Amino acid sequence: MTDIEIAQAAKMRPIDEIAASIGIPDEKLFHYGPYMAKVEGDPPLRRGRLILVTAITPTPAGEGKTTVSIGLTQGLGKLGKRAAVALREPSLGPVFGVKGGATGGGYSQVLPMEEINLHFTGDFHAVTSAVNLLAAMIDNHAQQGNALGIDLRRLEYKRVLDMNDRALRHVVTGLGGPTGGVPAESGFEITVASEVMAIMALARTVPELKERLGRIRIGYTADRKPVYAQQLKAHGAMTALLLQALKPNLVQTLEGQPAFVHMGPFANIAHGTNSLRATEMALGYADYVVTEAGFGSDLGAEKFFNVVSRAAGFAPEAVVLVATVRALRHHGGADDFGTPNPEAVKLGLANLAQHAGNIRQHGFDPVIALNRFAGDTEEEIELVRDFAREYHLRFAVAEVWAEGGAGARELAAEVLQALEEPGQLKYLYDLESPLEDKIQTIARRVYGADGVGYSKKARNALRRITREGCADLPVVMAKTQASLSDDRRLRGRPSGFDVTVTDLKARCGAGFVVVYMGDVMTMPGLPKVPAAERVDVTDDGRIVGLF
Repeated sequence: MTDIEIAQAAKMRPIDEIAASIGIPDEKLFHYGPYMAKVEGDPPLRRGRLILVTAITPTPAGEGKTTVSIGLTQGLGKLGKRAAVALREPSLGPVFGVKGGATGGGYSQVLPMEEINLHFTGDFHAVTSAVNLLAAMIDNHAQQGNALGIDLRRLEYKRVLDMNDRALRHVVTGLGGPTGGVPAESGFEITVASEVMAIMALARTVPELKERLGRIRIGYTADRKPVYAQQLKAHGAMTALLLQALKPNLVQTLEGQPAFVHMGPFANIAHGTNSLRATEMALGYADYVVTEAGFGSDLGAEKFFNVVSRAAGFAPEAVVLVATVRALRHHGGADDFGTPNPEAVKLGLANLAQHAGNIRQHGFDPVIALNRFAGDTEEEIELVRDFAREYHLRFAVAEVWAEGGAGARELAAEVLQALEEPGQLKYLYDLESPLEDKIQTIARRVYGADGVGYSKKARNALRRITREGCADLPVVMAKTQASLSDDRRLRGRPSGFDVTVTDLKARCGAGFVVVYMGDVMTMPGLPKVPAAERVDVTDDGRIVGLF
């Protein structure tokens, strides 16, 4: 059966029962039908123990990190633990592109998968509207006399769309004569790359949300003075659009555990974790909370440790590192990662070693979770088990796609053992360190780079950000997810390479500096054969072809 067939065959419990299972009172639920709800109000004081799931460098198909996160939650349930999972919402870009949704797969899914993967509770539509409202107000300000003196050649702010659409990367707005606005070069980003999405994932309260939105820097005046959203009086209306979306969403796993699914910044071009409000809500009601950070440990996990935990005031106590045999084949040089290849697996273990080291230097001994696929051989699996033994790491084979929680019992037991000696988070850099030093620390210690180069544009941006007093912010690296380097062609554990910073942008509302490396794009494109071609609706209104 396909993922969607498994999901549609599942019998869901009313969301009131799911909420009651961890003590959420009915009056805190704002219902979206019988199986989805937003949770209102503040969470109880934190009591749960947080488990972070990350991964090695993925193949283009992904390694099932979300599936393992859901399966682990179900596995903890099989062991009698009161567990919940906190995940990001899917972006329509990958849903209709190539990678797929963000609801897991097989018998480790969150439900209702069609609703979550498509419009869900409308959160992403609200974020898109809020971003584009500010863009419209910027253009209108310029049309109505430009009292702030905004230099349209120095605008940093872009419109967004939650879809992969390369044709919108670079556009010209304001065409059509005097009544059509003031012409300006612009472009679109995908919604999940927007600063508003990051703010929604990091803000806890309505006043904080409004204040952060007001701090969004939209660009500069002709004499190089920064201009902010609050100067346009846009942040109040933006907050109004986002008010309902700020509340975390509650759904369920296929086996009936609570799942908080809320916000969705990508980890290759943003910070890559679900909202702080959702994680805090889960930690307030459940004893064990599983959350994931996007892509590999060089992206999502590094940002979780150094950006999210700093902002949140909480940190994981255990970390799971997901690996797959097919990814190890890929990083060992195999062109066909679906065919057994023990020699390629041996070579690919160097990539796993780098990721394990990344997690260790942040204060945790990761539990290695081998997400098993049908074509994996026992010889290849034993190579990974031997690696874990050599590095003194806990190890478990996870068969969560095929078996759900039952396939994660071993992994859940290993995680519970790891929690008996919880890790203590170590930040990789001090906020007071020069911005350039922070970038170099991540490049050398996390990616394994020899050094960092800067384009002329990046050097100018570095000086400007430092001059404006934003250099003490944490950094969010924007680079390819396909390699530890900034070159997606370099597999395995590259050595003898430098990374190149092409631009930097201070995201004052989100509270970090984005560092762009290589040719990373903030508006992806569709593949030659997009997943959208397989999606259809039957005559009776049933969605098919969605994974």
